[in-house]
Amino acid sequence: MGQPNFRRAMGHISLVVALICTTCFQVEGLPHPPATSPAPMMERMVEQAYDDKFDNVDLDEILNQERLLINYIRCLEGTGPCTPDAKMLKEILPDAIQTDCTKCTEKQRYGAEKVTRHLIDNRPTDWERLEKIYDPEGTYRIKYQEMKANANAEP
Repeated sequence: MGQPNFRRAMGHISLVVALICTTCFQVEGLPHPPATSPAPMMERMVEQAYDDKFDNVDLDEILNQERLLINYIRCLEGTGPCTPDAKMLKEILPDAIQTDCTKCTEKQRYGAEKVTRHLIDNRPTDWERLEKIYDPEGTYRIKYQEMKANANAEP
C-alpha cells in the first residue's frame, strides 16, 4: 500500500472529479447533454471496462484448492480446458498486463494483485511459466519485488 497505490487512487479521484465536472456543468457554450442520455465520455469509459460478471469468483477457494488452481494455470498456458471465467481471464490478460489493468474494476485489480502475488511467493515455477507467456520482460514481478522490498525496509 505504498506510494504507487496512493498515486493510482489520486488519479482515480481526479478522473472522477473531472467526469463529474464535465457531466454536470455546461462548458463554454456547449449544450449540456440531455438527462436521459449518458455523457459521451462516460459511455466510452463503460465500453472500455472489462466485463464484471465474474468479479465475485472466490479467489481464496481457487488459490487454496490445488486442483482448481492447476486447472486455471493449465488453461492460461493453453495446455488444458478453460472454465468460462478462466477463458475470459485468458482473453483479457494480455491487454490487462499491457495497460497496467486500467480497464479493470477495483475487484479485478485487487484480484489480479492477490493472485499474482500468491503465485510469485508460493508457486514460483508456475509463475515463471505464465510470465514467459504473458509478461516476458518480467515487468510486474520486478515492480512487485521492489514494492515488497520497500515495505520490508520500512520501520
